[in-house]
Amino acid sequence: MAMQLPSKDLLLEACAGCVSLSHPVLEAAYELTGLHEARRVAEGPVLVDIDCARDQLVRDIDRWVAREMPRPYAAASLHTETLGMVVDRMARFSVDAYAALLTAEAECRLHTAWKCLAELALAYADLSHDLTMRTRRFPDYPAPRPSDS
Repeated sequence: MAMQLPSKDLLLEACAGCVSLSHPVLEAAYELTGLHEARRVAEGPVLVDIDCARDQLVRDIDRWVAREMPRPYAAASLHTETLGMVVDRMARFSVDAYAALLTAEAECRLHTAWKCLAELALAYADLSHDLTMRTRRFPDYPAPRPSDS
């Protein structure tokens, strides 16, 4: 029996530093979050190392999905990103939201950061459902370097 994708709540917990269930996607999300935290203060060549590590984790997630999730129907809708890319973005948005709390950002920026994270979490839940129902598929290409510029 194939494993299931973790819920959005478990994914958000992993991005907040708590992996309560052993699952490759949650463990990768936790690691991606740490890399995004490091990226906020890194400079120069260290950024390249961080981004290479992120690329590897994104590919690891995508390989897991290809191996464990049911094959989509032939007519399944194409998603614009791989699941690894979505999880990487969720990790980044999580770091941004918590940083906004800690740095006493203006109320507008704080609200925007948390709204972005909440909307992406809901989109992940929808995507997870679609994958399970086999009505969504991912692009079939190696994940490009995620940019944070």
